[in-house]
Amino acid sequence: MSEAANGVRVLEGRAALVTGASSGLGRATAIALAKAGADVALVARSAQELESVKEEVSKTGRRALALPTDLTKEDETTATVEQTVEALGRIDVLVNAAGTDAPGTVEELDVEGWDRTLSVNLRAPFLLSRAAFPRMREAGGGTIVNVSSVAGKKGWANASAYCASKFGLTGFTEALADEGKEHGIRAIVLYPGAMATHWGAFSPEERRQSEPTEGPATRVLAPERVAEFIAWFVASPPEFVLTEGIVLPIEEGLP
Repeated sequence: MSEAANGVRVLEGRAALVTGASSGLGRATAIALAKAGADVALVARSAQELESVKEEVSKTGRRALALPTDLTKEDETTATVEQTVEALGRIDVLVNAAGTDAPGTVEELDVEGWDRTLSVNLRAPFLLSRAAFPRMREAGGGTIVNVSSVAGKKGWANASAYCASKFGLTGFTEALADEGKEHGIRAIVLYPGAMATHWGAFSPEERRQSEPTEGPATRVLAPERVAEFIAWFVASPPEFVLTEGIVLPIEEGLP
C-alpha cells in the first residue's frame, strides 16, 4: 500500500478538485487525498451532502471547499476551477469521478437522456480539464484522473449512452496525456468494475444484478479501494504518462 493510502501526508501543500464528491467514489477519493495531505475542493450538485463530506475532510486537518455545481453548465463548471484556485491557491489534482446514466435500449433512449449522460460523463471532464490545464502548466505539472468503467472497454445492451461516454473518455484522456507530457501533466483513465455504491435509485446489490452476467462487472469493488489507488497514483506517479489506463483488481463480494 502506498504512503498516500496509509495516510502519510505526502501531498502536503497540494490542492485537489474532486467531482462527484458528495457520495461514493468521489467522497472516498476526497477523503483519501485529504488524509494524504491535500486540501480538497468538493464538487457535486447537492450542497447539503457536500457540507457533510466537508466536515469529514476537515477532521483530517486539511482545508475543504464545498462547491455545488451543475456539471452540465459550462459557466458553472469552468468557474469551479477558478474558485478552487482562488480559495486554495492552486490546483494540482483533478479527479473526474462524477457520473450518470440513462438506461434503455437504443429505441427507448430519448435524446435528452443521451445528451445528459454525455454531458456529465464526457463533456464535463473536458471542460474541467481545459480550465485546469493552464493552471497546472504554470505550476510545472499536475495530475488528471478520469474515472471510466468496464463499460469503457466493452459495450452492452441497454447502456448505449453510458458506454459511448466512457469509450469517449478513454480517447480524450489519451489525447490529454499526450498533450501534457511536455508540461509535466499526467493523465490516467481508470476502468473499475461495479462498486459498492448507490447508482441513482439502485442499491449495490441491484446494480450487480442488472449488469452483465460475465466479466469483471459482475463482482463488486469497495470505493475506498479505488480511492486508495487514485491517492497512490497522485502521490507516487510513474515516470511515464499512462495513456491506456488501468483495469483495477476486483474483489469478490460486497465489502
